[in-house]
Amino acid sequence: MPCGYVVVNVDLRGFGRSDGEGSLLSDAEARDYYEIVEWAAAQPWSSGRVGLNGVSYLALSQWMVAALQPPHLSAICPWEGFSDVYRDFARPGGIQEDGFFPLWSAQSWRSGRLRDDPRREQLARPLWDHWWAALTPALERIVVPALICASFSDHCLHSRGSFAAFQRIASAQRWLYTHRGGKWATYYSPEAQAFQLRFFDHFLKGAENGMRDVPPVRLEVRETGKAVHAVCEERTWPLPATRWTPLHLHPDGTLRERPAAAGARRFASRGGRASFAWAVPYDLELTGPMALRLWVECCGASDAHLFVGVRKLRGEREVVFEGSYGFDHDLVTRGMLKVSHRELDVQRSTPWQPVHRHERAESLQVGQVVPVDIELLPSATLFRRGETLRLDVQGEAFFRWNPLVGQFPARYEPSSRSTIVLHCGGRYEARLLVPAVQPEGAGPGTPDAGVSGSAPH
Repeated sequence: MPCGYVVVNVDLRGFGRSDGEGSLLSDAEARDYYEIVEWAAAQPWSSGRVGLNGVSYLALSQWMVAALQPPHLSAICPWEGFSDVYRDFARPGGIQEDGFFPLWSAQSWRSGRLRDDPRREQLARPLWDHWWAALTPALERIVVPALICASFSDHCLHSRGSFAAFQRIASAQRWLYTHRGGKWATYYSPEAQAFQLRFFDHFLKGAENGMRDVPPVRLEVRETGKAVHAVCEERTWPLPATRWTPLHLHPDGTLRERPAAAGARRFASRGGRASFAWAVPYDLELTGPMALRLWVECCGASDAHLFVGVRKLRGEREVVFEGSYGFDHDLVTRGMLKVSHRELDVQRSTPWQPVHRHERAESLQVGQVVPVDIELLPSATLFRRGETLRLDVQGEAFFRWNPLVGQFPARYEPSSRSTIVLHCGGRYEARLLVPAVQPEGAGPGTPDAGVSGSAPH
C-alpha cells in the first residue's frame, strides 16, 4: 500500500554498480552514507527529512552514519543490528566464531571489491585493537530519534549490540521494540509495520499521531517458544522493578538463594558439563540480562572456553525457544567467555552486565583458581511455580554445526582438551544473578528451594 515515501536503495562503494573498493562498517563507508543522506534531502521530490530503515546490515550500518550526525537525517530504525563487531559477532567473549563470520566474509569478498578481508583480520587479531575499534560506532554521538528492535531470539548475532545501543545512544527520543519470534517474520508483521509507519509518519511527515507519548519500551514476555505470556509497555530497560537475585551454585548441583558450603564440580572440556538447578518456588518473570560469577581452575591446559546457558524445564522436558538463524530449539539465554580474557572493563560493567576489555590474554597457571564473570544475554521468560531453571556450564558450544539438527551456521572454537573445575562455596562464592520480576498476583512461595542438577559427564 502506498504510504507517501520515496525509498532509495544504494549500492555500497565496491558493490553492484558502484565504483571503487569497499570497506565494510568503516568510517569511509559511513562518510559515503552521509553524502547519500544529504543528496536525498536535496532532491526535488524530497521534503528534506530523511529516515533510515532496515534489518541486519541495513541496521548496523545506520549506527556509523548516525554518529556523524548528517544535518538532514531525521529518524533511524535499526531493526536488529549489532553495534560491536568484536563482542557481538566475530569474537563474543573472546571466542572465535568459525561459522557465520567466515561465510559472511567469503560472500562479501565474492560479491564485491573489498579493501580488507574480514576473515583474515579476524584470525590475525584475537585481541581488541585499533582495527576493531575503527569498526565500532560512537554510539554516544547518536542524537537522532531512533526506533530500535532488539530481539531475545538472536543471541548469536544481533541481540547484545541492539540492547547496548538503546542504552548508550544519546537520543532523547528512542524506543525499544522487543520480541522472541523470527527475525524477518516479526519485521514484516502487521504490528511491527504499523509501529514503524507511525514512527516515521511523526518524525518525517510531522504527523500528530501520539508517537511522543508511546512508552519507550515494548516488552514481550514468552512462556514457551510459541506462547506469548504478555506484551507490556515499560519506561526503561532494564526494568526498574527488577529484583536482582543471586542464586548460589552448590556442589550438589543445586542453585539456592543461600550461600553454599565449600566444594567443587569438575567436567571434561570436550563432551562434559556441570549443571545446577533451581526449582522455581512461585510464578516468576525473568526479564533482563543475567550475570554468572564462577571460580575456575583448569587441569591440563592454560586456558578454557566457557559456554554457559540457562534452560527451562517442565519435569524432565525442556521448553525451547526461537533462536538465531531460524533455529527453534534454543535456550532461554546464553553467554560465553575465554577464561584468559576475564579482565573486566570496570567503567562499562554493572553487577548484572559484565563487560570485558579483551586487550590482553592472561593464561592460567597450574593449580590457579581465578574469578570469571560471564554475561548472559537479555531474555524475558515466565517460569511457573514448580518448573526448573537449569544452568549448564561446558567447554564447547551447545549445538552442533549441522544444517539439519544444529544451530547452523553458528560455530564457535571449543576448548582444548582438559578438565575444568568449578569451585563453589566458602571463599569461592559462585552465583548466577537473575532479573526477577514477580507477576501481579503471584505469591512469595518458598524463598529457598533447590533441585539436583545432572551429574557432570
